[in-house]
Amino acid sequence: MELFSKIWRLFATAFCFAVFGLSGLVMAIFWLPVYRILYKDEAKRQKAGRYSVHIGFKLFVWLMETVGVTKVDVQGLDQLKEVKGKIIIANHPCLIDVVVLISLIPNANCVVKQQLWKNVFTRGVLRTSGYLSNVDPEALIADCKASLESGSNLIIFPEGTRTTPGNKIKFRRGAANIALRSGINFQRILIQVSPPTLTKGIPWYKVPKTKMKMKLTVLDEYDISSYSQDSFSLAVRELTRDIERVFLDDLAKLDSEQTH
Repeated sequence: MELFSKIWRLFATAFCFAVFGLSGLVMAIFWLPVYRILYKDEAKRQKAGRYSVHIGFKLFVWLMETVGVTKVDVQGLDQLKEVKGKIIIANHPCLIDVVVLISLIPNANCVVKQQLWKNVFTRGVLRTSGYLSNVDPEALIADCKASLESGSNLIIFPEGTRTTPGNKIKFRRGAANIALRSGINFQRILIQVSPPTLTKGIPWYKVPKTKMKMKLTVLDEYDISSYSQDSFSLAVRELTRDIERVFLDDLAKLDSEQTH
């Protein structure tokens, strides 16, 4: 039965990712161009595009749960229902973290790697939805600030890339830089994945012996108002260090609670 389950989840994972890629292409060709007719205002068109992605990702998460690839558990979901104009930060253990987060958070914007803008399956959706490119760091800060001021929620992984299994999380300064320049607090979300699946260095076809369980815990908002602006670079370093420590402490606490 264990071997059958593993084989099934291998084919189910391949099926889900095929659906994901084809859905992005279908949306870009047949659905999202309609928005250019319905919405002459670019901001409204992008918001509508992001809502379509939000619903599409909800369906994708449902599909992954239905076919037995994963089980998603969210603690504190009510805190996300009314969130607006917030910076959402989370650790990044898994490939589908951003998919699950966008499925939960309405009007979510995010920073997307440049190579995805060249991908035929994703570039149409990214363009219509107004997601942000990381190609120009200076322009990115201004784009993030403008997006937050418009009421969008901005999802950022301070690590910048997925965590390597067995390594501690290590935050970069980008999230702190954006928060201090915009004056907006962090809404923190802690993500736990067991067993490690779709992580850095583990290809998608290396399915674990048991179904992946993903738990998202919505934590308290992190207040940035105490960080001095006298030395901006020092404030960025201190904020980065502090949120990294808080995430490590919270992760250790949750892991301890689950083992007892």
